Amino acid sequence: MTQNPAKKLAPSLLSADFAALGDACEQVRLGGADWLHVDVMDGDFVPNLTIGPCVVRSLAKKTTLPLDCHLMVRRPELLVPLFADAGASNITVHVESTVHLDRLLNQIRERGCTCGVALNPATPIESVRPVLDVVDLVLVMSVNPGFGGQKLIPYCLDKVRALRDLRPELDVQIDGGVKLDNLRRVLDSGATNIVAGSAIFETADVAATTKAFKQAM
Repeated sequence: MTQNPAKKLAPSLLSADFAALGDACEQVRLGGADWLHVDVMDGDFVPNLTIGPCVVRSLAKKTTLPLDCHLMVRRPELLVPLFADAGASNITVHVESTVHLDRLLNQIRERGCTCGVALNPATPIESVRPVLDVVDLVLVMSVNPGFGGQKLIPYCLDKVRALRDLRPELDVQIDGGVKLDNLRRVLDSGATNIVAGSAIFETADVAATTKAFKQAM
């Protein structure tokens, strides 16, 4: 019988103190995080500007946790080599950002990283159906990307359920508005890879909150 992949928690550094990213990485590691989610925004594909390859290179020297780089950018094919060389473990690109998705996913693999494809809230899962056998994960955005601290859009959980039905062994990541009080509903929808930002980093004890998420999972 096909089994779902092991559940993973990937705290999002978008909500961490950018002046103390090394400490933020260590606090979530102590709490039991599985990955570090790195939101890469270019100020064009989404209305925000965040982390570049040089920061990822520095993070890779400071932590043993895999770096999960989520590229919310135009022309991601130009940045994939830079983030792979900087130390990314997984690179996820948006289906909306490229007309050569299959080529781009193979480019990521050729660079030694696992690959994912992301869907904005209003993008149907049919757009990624052709590459479900190629990717290691599908990221369902449960908020409109660009900023942290937004509320989860409920209909996005239907997309998680549909993806789980299409490919039961797929690692389905969800990003946006996930908190301890809605985590059970998110997991019950079939999500296996949880991104949480403000719900972890905007608390008094980051390590303890990370541990609470892991225990709830």
